[in-house]
Amino acid sequence: MRRQSRLFALADYLRGRRTGVTAEQLAERFHVTVRTIYRDLDSLRDAALPLEAERGPGGGYALSRGYTLPPLNFTPREAALLVVLGRWAREMRLVPFAETLETALDKVRGALDTPAQRELLRQVDGLQLIGIPGAQVSRPVARAVEEAWFAGTPLRITYRDSNGARSERTIEIVTVLMERSQTVLVCKDREKNEQRSFRLDRIEAASPLGQS
Repeated sequence: MRRQSRLFALADYLRGRRTGVTAEQLAERFHVTVRTIYRDLDSLRDAALPLEAERGPGGGYALSRGYTLPPLNFTPREAALLVVLGRWAREMRLVPFAETLETALDKVRGALDTPAQRELLRQVDGLQLIGIPGAQVSRPVARAVEEAWFAGTPLRITYRDSNGARSERTIEIVTVLMERSQTVLVCKDREKNEQRSFRLDRIEAASPLGQS
């Protein structure tokens, strides 16, 4: 994730949590070092975001209680359904765009005031969805697919077919098909100039190319 995108995501994450969160927790959430998180927090302060730091048990970084929330009007009931469905889709690996989904859920939480966030947590704890998780996909591959899909760029992949044979291909994603147990990319295969499908869990490496 680029630094500018991470700063926006970090601000939304903090909006969604009125209680303190430690630098170590933020570093784990955004897959960076604690030192990087400190620099990011300093940048948010420089941008006039009212950050407060509390010491001791239960402390951490949080936005000032008087900070104005963004103009969204989710009810706790609406937000709970969105959060639970999003969490379920992520846990079942139905959606390959896990990071984009997580930042979207942060914005849903951030649209609620403190009492509504408490009500959200109560309702989320009482909602459970059960299913069969999809096949595991490596984080770097998922990130590359996500970047290529939203940016509309071609993707260079290393693909393992049903017989275990590996091949290098350049593809353009046309459709992302999410079934119960797997995600399939319907793509234009540039080498063969034809449309075909690739199972996401069989992509062993991927890197976005230049703008399409």
